[in-house]
This record gives sequence, C-alpha cells and structure tokens, in this order.
Amino acid sequence: MTSAPTTVDTPLKKLVGEKTAKALAGHLDLHTAGDLIYHFPRRYDERGEHTDIRSLDVGEQVTVLAQVQRTAVRPMRQRRGNLLEVTVGDGSGGLLTCTFFGNQAWRERELRPGRWGLFAGKVTEFRGKRQLNGPEYVLLGEGGDGEAAANEEVEEFAGALIPVYPAAAAVPTWVIARCVRVVLDTFVPPDDPLPATVRATRNLVGIGAALREIHRPSSKEELYRARRRLKWDEAFAVQLTLVQRKHRAAAWPAKARPPRPGGLLDAFDARLPYELTAGQQTVGREIAADLGAAHPMHRLLQGEVGSGKTVVALRAMLQVVDAGGQAALLAPTEVLAAQHHRGILDLLGPLARAGELGAADDATRVELVTGSLGAAARRRALAEVAEGRAGIVLGTHALLYEGVDFHDLGLVVVDEQHRFGVEQRDALRAKADQPPHVLVMTATPIPRTVAMTVYGDLETSTLSQLPQGRSPIASHVVPAAEKPAFLDRAWRRLREEVTKGHQAYVVCPRIGEGPVSDEEPPREDDNGRRPPLAVTEVAPLLAEGPLHGLRIGVLHGRLPADEKDAVMRSFADGELDVLVATTVVEVGVNVPNATVMIVLDADRFGVSQLHQLRGRVGRGSAAGLCLLVSEAAEGSSARTRLDAVASTTDGFKLAELDLEQRREGDVLGATQSGRRSHLRLLSLLRDTDLIRDARAEAIALVDEDPELTRHPALAASVAALVDEERAEYLEKG
Repeated sequence: MTSAPTTVDTPLKKLVGEKTAKALAGHLDLHTAGDLIYHFPRRYDERGEHTDIRSLDVGEQVTVLAQVQRTAVRPMRQRRGNLLEVTVGDGSGGLLTCTFFGNQAWRERELRPGRWGLFAGKVTEFRGKRQLNGPEYVLLGEGGDGEAAANEEVEEFAGALIPVYPAAAAVPTWVIARCVRVVLDTFVPPDDPLPATVRATRNLVGIGAALREIHRPSSKEELYRARRRLKWDEAFAVQLTLVQRKHRAAAWPAKARPPRPGGLLDAFDARLPYELTAGQQTVGREIAADLGAAHPMHRLLQGEVGSGKTVVALRAMLQVVDAGGQAALLAPTEVLAAQHHRGILDLLGPLARAGELGAADDATRVELVTGSLGAAARRRALAEVAEGRAGIVLGTHALLYEGVDFHDLGLVVVDEQHRFGVEQRDALRAKADQPPHVLVMTATPIPRTVAMTVYGDLETSTLSQLPQGRSPIASHVVPAAEKPAFLDRAWRRLREEVTKGHQAYVVCPRIGEGPVSDEEPPREDDNGRRPPLAVTEVAPLLAEGPLHGLRIGVLHGRLPADEKDAVMRSFADGELDVLVATTVVEVGVNVPNATVMIVLDADRFGVSQLHQLRGRVGRGSAAGLCLLVSEAAEGSSARTRLDAVASTTDGFKLAELDLEQRREGDVLGATQSGRRSHLRLLSLLRDTDLIRDARAEAIALVDEDPELTRHPALAASVAALVDEERAEYLEKG
C-alpha cells in the first residue's frame, strides 16, 4: 500500500504525528507541508568548516557543530549532586563549555572526547568563559552500540553539507531535519509558477528540484542552483507587485502643482542668505517637475545629516502653496516639530506673516499643531488649517487625529520616516480629496527604506554634498570598562570645549524612574547586564562630579511640552553649557555652537541613531567631536558596530552596515526592521543584480499581461508571498 502523495496543503499532523506537529505549530508557526518545505535552512555546516565559537554573542540562541575536547565532573556547592562540564571546540581555537546538572553518568560516557555533534542552546558567560547551560545536542555517529538512533536522526549528515534550520528550544534543528525528510519522501511539488521562458532565459532549475536540493543538497553546485531559483521566486513576486503598483499608479489622478513665476518660492529664493548647493538645485528641479505632474509624486529624499534637506522640502512646500494648495510636514517629536516651526518662520520672515502688519504681498501662514497645544490655541490653529489660511502646517502625529481638516492638502513631507508607521503616513494622506504628493526625507536610510529603494518602489533623490559652513566630525569609541581613564579624559575634553565658549550634549538611553517610554529601551536584560544609564540619574552625578560648575540642562520626552521648549531655547541661546538628554535630540535639533556629543552606553543604540546623534555637532564653524562610551568587550559584535560607526561619517555605508546586522526587516509587512522577514533567502545587499534582473522580467511581463490573467499559477504564487494585506501595505508605502 503506497502512501498518499503529500502536497503543500497537507497538514503536518498527518505526516509527523500530533505531538511534533503541535510543537512545530506552536513554536515556529508551521502548520502544513508547504510551511515546512518553505522553512529553509539558515546555513549549512561542514565537517572541517565550523562556526567560529569566538564570534558568538552572549544571549544568542545558537546551534554549533563542535568536537568534544574533555569532560569533568565536580560536586555542586549550593545543592546536592554533581555538575558535568563538557568542553567542546570548533577547530579554530574557540572553546565552549556545556554544563549539565544532576548525576548523569550516562551522559559523560556518551560525550566522550573526540565525538562530533550539534549543540544548541543560549550562550551565557561565567567567569569569562562562554557556556551553554543544559544544551540540546545530537551526536554525529561513528558506528558502535547506542548510535543507531542518532545515525538515523541525522541521516542526511552523512553528506558534506549539514542543514541548520531556524529553530526553537523545544524544536531543535535536527528535529526539523527529520520532519523535512518525512515530508520529502512523499512530496509532490506544485506546478512551477515561473513562466518557462523566464526559466530558460535566466537558466533556472525547476521548483521541484530546487525544493529538494535546498534541504538535502547533493553538492555545493546544486545547492547554489536551488538557492538561486528560490531567491528568484521571492524577488520576482515582490517586483511583480511593485511593477503592477506603478502601472496602476500611472492612472491615479492628482492635482498638478506647477511653479508660479513671481510667487512665494521666487521671493524665498531671493531672500536666502546663501547659495543653494548644486545638489540642492538638481533635486529641487526633480521635485518641481514631479509636483507639476497630474499623478502623485512618491519620492525619497536621502541626504547626509546637515546636507540641507529641510530647505529643499520647504521650497517644495512653497511651490504647492503658490499653486493654491497646502503642505504638511510630519515630524517624529514635538521638539523637532517646534524646531522646524521656528526655523521655517526665521527663513520665511515676512513671507510667513499673512494678515499681519509688515507681511509680504504673497505671504502665507505657518501653523504648528501638536498634542500639547492648549484648547484655545488648538481651536485657532485648526481653523487656520481648515479654512486654508495656513499654507504650511507642521506637527507630530497629532496631525493624524480626527478634527484636523485641511482645505486643500497638496503635499505631505515626512521627516525621518523610520519613526512613523506606514499606516500613520497613510492616515495623513487620506485627509486630501485626491492623493497628495508625498516627499519622504531621511538622513540614514534604515533597512526598510534601503529595501524599497533597491526594489525601485520610490523615485530617489540624493543630496551628498554638504553646504558651506559645515565642519568635520571626529568620532572615537571610549572603552569605559577596559580603560576608565579614557572616560575621565572624555569629561576633560568636554570641559575644554566649554572653556572655549562651545556647548555639549550628553545622551543616555533611558529617562529614569517611571514608565518606560518609546525613546528608551526596555530595562530588562536576560544576560545580567546593569540597566541602561538614565538621564535623571546621570545629570546630578555629572553636576556633582566631572562637570561641576557647568550649567547643565535636562531634556527628555516625559517633560511637559512648554518645559521641553524652554530647555531647548535656553540651550540654543547659549544659556546652558551641557544638555543631558535622551534621543529626543536625535533628529533636526540645530545648535551650531554645540561641538561635543558624548553618548553613554552607546552599544544600546542602533547604527542609524548614533549617526543621527553625531549629526547634532559640527553644525557651525568649529569642528565636532563625538565620543561613543561603551562597556562592550573588544571583539564583540556590539563593539565592532561602534568601531564601524566611529570609522566613517558616510551615512550610506552605515545604512549598509545596519542592513547587514539587522537584516532587511519584513519588507512586506508592518515591521520596519528586525530578524523576521518574509524574504527567506533574498539578501538586499548581496543579490542586487538578481533583483535588477527580476525587475526587468517583471516589467516585460506586466507590460503584456498587467493582471497576470494568462499566468494563474504565477499570480497564485505572488499572492502567497505578497498577500492582500502586504500588497495593501506596499500600496500605502
């Protein structure tokens, strides 16, 4: 009696048993044969080519291929019984101690020196040694009694390539490998969704062969071919979705906002106290052309910290106001929204005083709408916006609330877009009668932005040239644990700058006592590290210690809005020497006299955050200095990341570093960064050429079959990866 064929829809409980199926569903969200078949190995270990144990990070869940070096049994001090310590090595000099509690003589006999095995668990550290406490493991058989079961479980390990799967503590990689083997025994692959012409043109293997070889590769060459084919499926599905989106968008109506000679924009350009850089002029022309078209602009403006993106955005807003519309700028914090408000009022002068004495003929009004406005001020501001007198509206997410109505919203500018969700941006755009033009600005492209740019979803403009007057910034890592004298020297350097008449920032990752806010990381630390340093705790210590006698201010997101504004004004006016703050100063804050930035617990911040923070100094004629203080050990991934940030001020190189470390995030879902991605194999850094080729094929296919009606299997495959929710997300994008 032959087994029934297994399809992608076959429930796993019919194939691997109720208990294992429940574990796969509960811990890895795998329910069907298709889910498991598309749960690809994370990597492949080879005997002789092993994971470098020295590169493992404390707190990381790992599976390592290693050889038992020695075992030792010693009595436990705190409780009865013995502790078995098994030292394993990877052949590169790295050692890892596996500890087992209780009297387990059988395990000591099993884990004898010379045996190779896969060891899975969470990396901890004890007295300077890396450990796995009670790890799951499976030994690679060498023949002999008691090894038949192990040999059967890791039958595929007899080959050179050992698949290591994304796993969970309750479902280790070898259990997944065994389940995959069961499924493959009767698996019937789906119809190949990729058109035969594309497979032939691009020299791609069939889907059935690819799915078998990805799990049980017969050679490195076949594994490469399988991975390449499956990467193509991912890239092609996303590209088809995006190309279809562009195809449909070409038909969307939008009100054209062409330039008006002799209007506000021309008057603004005439009163600018400096000349625009060549890059600003070029990007300005690109945006002006987009705004003058009858379909919505959707453009990303990338530029280094301080490259003059705000002026470019303001010129675009003035063009829309000249054409009778309104422009809204969405900022991530009230501090930044208020700073934009003051800065734009200063730049526009009489051009922003419509209805006031001394206003220019074509003047408009600039309104600030934030959550902390008083009732009377809010009513007045909302009336100005709703009746169209305010041509430019600045605010935080408060602009998204019901009750904020625009007369004719023509342009949405989103500053530092990684601080906003796609749904929030879409809510603002929905306030227009027709889709408004959208300009997204970022100084350090974060994973999702980089991903969407690589995929060609956004038109992209880049400002790489810094305006005149910007000064260089030197960055250094201060290893506080290894060399405490370096930290003392950092505080002396800060005092030296203040003595010269300059100012400084000290940034902490946490506010202090009270509820945790969005601007600080969680305090819990599974690895036993102390809590992150807090503004409210550090400020008094500095005032009594190394910065005694200096004028110190405190700024964080939990302060009332008027107090935040007062502190920021005092710092900008030179009434404070040092501002101790959270990441509330990360973006947009502009105090040209500030020359020093000291970031405490710098390893607790992301690459993009550090680059943004560093951009707060060196904004005037004096050189900037950024000191990244950390207790991270030399050689650790955290320290390597800080060294990389210190080594370059190129935001685009740092964006690539960020992408390498954090992966692309879920490009097709609401998560904008992190490790879970629906793109299982595709790398947006390494597979740029493949993505480009997939886009070319997608454009050709959509041109002749826009809705894929002649390719139903392909349409179904695209829908499986880019489901309706994710397609809608891309539409909003």
